Amino acid sequence: MLTPPDEREIIALLTRYATGIDQRDWPLFEACFTADARTDYGAFGQWNSAAQITAFMQQAHAAMGHTLHRLSNFVIAAQGQGAVARSYVDALLMPGPSGGGVHRGIGFYDDELLKTAQGWRIAFRRFTAVQIL
Repeated sequence: MLTPPDEREIIALLTRYATGIDQRDWPLFEACFTADARTDYGAFGQWNSAAQITAFMQQAHAAMGHTLHRLSNFVIAAQGQGAVARSYVDALLMPGPSGGGVHRGIGFYDDELLKTAQGWRIAFRRFTAVQIL
């Protein structure tokens, strides 16, 4: 059973993920995952470690301007020794200095989470795109 503090910690973890991308704080971003985290972002790619997805996100966001990854509708439940969560994401990606278009990605994350000695971490994440503009 998850306690209210566990739920708050998980929501804080998911928010740190978005903050890590938006602030380009890659150590913060990487710390959201277990070292061997598996991630599946559909057509964008699949990765088998926190280091791999961090390297991808760093490269993918390098030429962008401001980004706003907004998460909402957190649904969290106990599962085995950990938890599962679904959250909605609405990401606004602004062009960088070299120009380009504004992009928007709308979808949801399904996460499997583990409580480690360092706190809750994402062990598996699947991103499902609902609309990419």
